[in-house]
Amino acid sequence: MVNYEKRGNIGVITINRPDARNAVNTAVATGIEDAIDQIEADDEVWVGILTGAQTAKGYIFCAGADLKQMSTDPGGMMTKRGGFGGLVQRERTKPLIAAVDGPALAGGTELVLSCDLVVASRTAVFGIPEVKRNLVAAAGGLFRLPRKIPRNVAMELALTGRLDFPAERAHHFGWVNVLCDEGQALEAALGLAAQICENAPLAVRESRKIVIEATDQPDEVGWKMSGEGIAKMFGTEDFNEGLTAFIEKRAPRWKGR
Repeated sequence: MVNYEKRGNIGVITINRPDARNAVNTAVATGIEDAIDQIEADDEVWVGILTGAQTAKGYIFCAGADLKQMSTDPGGMMTKRGGFGGLVQRERTKPLIAAVDGPALAGGTELVLSCDLVVASRTAVFGIPEVKRNLVAAAGGLFRLPRKIPRNVAMELALTGRLDFPAERAHHFGWVNVLCDEGQALEAALGLAAQICENAPLAVRESRKIVIEATDQPDEVGWKMSGEGIAKMFGTEDFNEGLTAFIEKRAPRWKGR
């Protein structure tokens, strides 16, 4: 129900449950967690991508939780380390890009909010409609969404349960990084991942960490983390390679160590 594929230095995770609109059940949650484990453990993988398989009715990223399973085993859609979908509470070190074609609703939106970057087609839509089923968006949507879009807009989505928040508006607010044509989200995400892979993987991971942990903190926290981050780069093989490549006027050959 979840496919994992390596493409060079990129790991692609595909939710592959088209008959159920790529909804999250136990198999999907454990599959995503296992794929994240592979990405984190593989020194040759520097960036991950999360996407959804195309269905017979068109493109869809993820319809959220499997409501049939929720009625009998809601905890089965969570893992101990990752929470819902094996992802929303997962601690990671490597960048993860959401490649969104079609709807990403309820828990699908919350999976997207768990990623570091978002590529979406112009036909993609988002929403947290849990209130329509006497539920609460408990997988991060209610506090992560207001960090990505204006608070009042997030409040509107949370209280109305709208299912049609368009990718173009999300792009306007800066939540979506790259807009693309329908059916091109994965290819566009691969292009963005390739840009990241041109850079030193150790520096990318440390930069990601500082952006996440120092944002909204006092400047002294940012200064401390930035100083510690650059100090970690000194003495690594890639630090020497970066300087050597610059002097020799060639592209660096990163090793991730």
